[in-house]
Amino acid sequence: MLTKFDPTNLKACLSLLEDITSNANQIQDSVLEAILTRNAHTEYLRGFLNGQVDKQSFKNNLPIVTYEDYHSYIDRIANGEPFDLICDRPIIVLLASEKNCTSLLRNFTWVGQTQSMYCQLLCGLVERGNVSRLGAPFASTFLKVIKFLENHWSELCSNIRTGRVSDWITDANCVSGIGKFLEAPNPELASLIEQECSKTSWEAIVRRLWPNAKCIEAVVTGSMAQYIPMMEFYCGGLPLISTFYVSSECSVGLNLDPLSKPCDVSYTTIPSMAYFEFFEIKKYHQETGHDPVVVDLVDVKVGHDYEPVITTFSGLYRYRLGDVLRVTGFYNNAPQFRFVGRQKVVLSIDMDKTYEEDLLKAVANAKLLLEPHELMLIDFTSRVDSSSFPGHYVLYWELGCKVKDVKVEPDPEVMEECCFAVEECLDSVYRNGRRNDKNIGPLEIKVVRSGAFDELMSFFVSRGSSVSQFKTPRSLTNEEALKILEATVVSKFVSRKVPSWELHELHSSR
Repeated sequence: MLTKFDPTNLKACLSLLEDITSNANQIQDSVLEAILTRNAHTEYLRGFLNGQVDKQSFKNNLPIVTYEDYHSYIDRIANGEPFDLICDRPIIVLLASEKNCTSLLRNFTWVGQTQSMYCQLLCGLVERGNVSRLGAPFASTFLKVIKFLENHWSELCSNIRTGRVSDWITDANCVSGIGKFLEAPNPELASLIEQECSKTSWEAIVRRLWPNAKCIEAVVTGSMAQYIPMMEFYCGGLPLISTFYVSSECSVGLNLDPLSKPCDVSYTTIPSMAYFEFFEIKKYHQETGHDPVVVDLVDVKVGHDYEPVITTFSGLYRYRLGDVLRVTGFYNNAPQFRFVGRQKVVLSIDMDKTYEEDLLKAVANAKLLLEPHELMLIDFTSRVDSSSFPGHYVLYWELGCKVKDVKVEPDPEVMEECCFAVEECLDSVYRNGRRNDKNIGPLEIKVVRSGAFDELMSFFVSRGSSVSQFKTPRSLTNEEALKILEATVVSKFVSRKVPSWELHELHSSR
């Protein structure tokens, strides 16, 4: 598909980028032709195309699908059937994400991940002067590593002081790997790390422990944006860089301005990665009963929201990613997108439909009320409580304090204001339903104990999710998962005021 080039040659890379983005439409047609030609004999494509591999036959005959439409093929391959059910080449690995968690990744146990995380931190601390950047797949993952460090720094220092790793590290690869770095006792380094970690506040702890680090690489867009204040607190102003937009299904785009602020990050689509189609999302007018109108990559419009539909070399055809992307511009002829969130209604009681994007904005606004009290929102999720009439929204919040070893005791008045602040940010349909509590009851925030969301993650990991890929679901319906959170609730608060309606409508119409 691409001309040969030296990936270490910056000039060659930039020249290639200019070429594929300038000729985006031609590249996309070539990609689709190559995918269909290579995979025409597969069981999946034969069933729709009958050997016809032209673009129009593809668009006319192949349905747009989701994981539910596809999982039977994935299960068959996982159970040993030939890869040519969907693809012309051997499938080496099947990745599970939070969108489609099969039982394929159960071997990635939390125990193994814990040993690996511990040893990576130990190596990083021993080599602290040589660390130029730190990172994790997602901001939430990075913060879990910081929490892990907070719980284990004393033991890590002991290992550095003695030159010997803890006995509970039994994984052969971990033991072998750490032996290359932990070669001798280093009491001076251990004391320096202890001095930093034992301070009252962990503000800028990353910069203090790794003084030569230049940036933090992690996804901080979309649903990860809520973690930015905590990332900034711990990282001490180091640039937060979201380099790629990559999903389990395929790579999509690059951030060509890596030092841009997280709120300004846009990803430039790389037309050679897959064949991309998009259908426009009109949030409150989706249920039309008709198939969505699909447009090609070069035909999207600036300012509009779309869900990507991908066709890949590895056997996915017109597959919905479920993401919401907002077009911010074009680089040559390749569109640039801002990642908005997931395309799904997360909460609904009556006529209201609260989408992930709406919920994230509302919570981001409400948690500002915590800052004057030295509190941080560590993580959250939500659900609808329909056990009483009228039903109401429930948010589970895990709170943390910016000062170490201080008990988290949120002020009831502040928390009630947080409840109200969330409601004030939701749309007019929700706020109208709240009038006189006729259709929707007052929103409730349940504060959970420290570590509750780690327990939630462990539950999903035990069901096959990958630690590195796990993202806290913004809405929970799994009854077992809800029981885990309910068992950790330490206090409850409800909104004492009814959100405005007419006045808010007047402002929003300007």
